[in-house]
Amino acid sequence: MIKNSYFEDFRGPGWPTPEQLKQYFFGGPLPPWTFASRNDTWGLEAKGLYGTEALPDIDRVDVHLTIGGHSLKGVMIQYRKWDGRIRKAQVWYSKGDLSQRLRFLKSGHGTPLSLGLFIPFDAAWGAVKDFIESDGELPKSIVWIHADDLAADTFPDMGDREAMKKIQYVIHMSELPSWTSIWRGK
Repeated sequence: MIKNSYFEDFRGPGWPTPEQLKQYFFGGPLPPWTFASRNDTWGLEAKGLYGTEALPDIDRVDVHLTIGGHSLKGVMIQYRKWDGRIRKAQVWYSKGDLSQRLRFLKSGHGTPLSLGLFIPFDAAWGAVKDFIESDGELPKSIVWIHADDLAADTFPDMGDREAMKKIQYVIHMSELPSWTSIWRGK
């Protein structure tokens, strides 16, 4: 299995240990989910689960764990799995308070993220730890909701200007102080 990381100090081949990622979920000198890069979305991937590593992309089993967070709101996790053995994609999201589904946070990349899919840092940490320790299986430590079970407006069409005007943003990443001002106590 080929593992790759895209996570602040851990970019490239392999995965960090759960202990190496723990600081981002529980804080330390900085609040949780505060990064020098100001990025708010990270990920871990595995290509070739179940011995399919040597197969062509279409036949392999690949998983991606995408983790988007906000130091005040928690974390949203997406688990994507392509199972080339049966030619089927599955997408799951962390299930938060779905009554908040139509309230959004604008990510640092400009993407509207539904607050209904955000979960607390400690729960997200458990899911990331489970993902790493199980070599890419869907973590069992949190409640998931399948993408097919979410209404389309949970993911606004960024190309639809009228729909984008109607979005109720709770907070935008640029409204947070920079990590350097947090570090300096400003």
